[in-house]
Amino acid sequence: MKRSPANIILTRPDGIGDVLLILPIAKKLKDKFPNIKVAILGSPYTKALADACEYIDDLIYVDDFLTKDITVCGKKPEVILHVKTSKQLAKRAKELKIPLRIGTSSRLYHWFTCNRLVRLSRTKSGLHEAQLNIKLLKAFGINKVYPLSEISDWYGLTKVEPLLPQYEYILQKDKYNVIIHPKSKGNAREWSIDHFLSLIKSLDTNYYNIILSGTENERIFLEPIFKNAGDKIIDITGKISLPQFMSLVQKADCVIANSTGPVHLGAALNINVLALFPPLKPKHPERWKPVGHKVEVFVLDRFCEDCRLTPDDCHCINEIEPMEVKASLDKLMKAKLKNKNS
Repeated sequence: MKRSPANIILTRPDGIGDVLLILPIAKKLKDKFPNIKVAILGSPYTKALADACEYIDDLIYVDDFLTKDITVCGKKPEVILHVKTSKQLAKRAKELKIPLRIGTSSRLYHWFTCNRLVRLSRTKSGLHEAQLNIKLLKAFGINKVYPLSEISDWYGLTKVEPLLPQYEYILQKDKYNVIIHPKSKGNAREWSIDHFLSLIKSLDTNYYNIILSGTENERIFLEPIFKNAGDKIIDITGKISLPQFMSLVQKADCVIANSTGPVHLGAALNINVLALFPPLKPKHPERWKPVGHKVEVFVLDRFCEDCRLTPDDCHCINEIEPMEVKASLDKLMKAKLKNKNS
């Protein structure tokens, strides 16, 4: 394609963190092609992210893409960039006769379904996922490996909706508002519920407003917290939509969670993040840590392999002590109070 493309589809039909890490691609595309319309091929679950991002112009649902003739802002799609590799999506893009179809040379089916290949191996690279995503833009002559400190400013979440009045009670202006999100829908190695409970019980509610979040399906796993520390928390599990959760995160002081969507969201909205990771490739923080200016990662300083086959009993993440996380949280809380009183 010799002229500037009118539009492009980015494929990433995944969770919150995965979608957030492709938003910088949209920013770089807008920089190079100011008039381009950028669409995400995603799901209703992540619609709130597309709506909130100034660099995203359209959202196409996967089911529609697979069964209908789709458009980008009312125009026929001109380019599709397969960020998330999928044989089914690649085959469908060719069936739709999208003129420029970009994929990685490491997927054999891209050799038959795409007409522009980028040499990229995620498993053998030492780069972060956000950096690897941007490397796909080599198809447009963008070849630089950007530092994470620069990528941290490229989310474009400038259209987060206001927090509705019925949720304002969740936050307390005179305390340090910390959102604790213990589960990950099985997508990450998880710090134990006992550790999260120990952390919550150690926090002085004279200074902390502790907000417990999660999905409705995760409530059963959080019962030990409800039973033993229910009087110390504000429970929002399964009670708030993603758009309003984004609004809440934006106004909170800190998010604590495993390698899952809320820590990436906190990083993207530039609040403090304390993220828990295993030292296990490819799930380690060098590949998946939240990209932001206020992120602290907790991970053992050693290589770990012996619990690779026991994801539900990951001792290498559970060797991170609750008091270690509390120490960092206390520093953040005291810094806020000091700034408030100065």
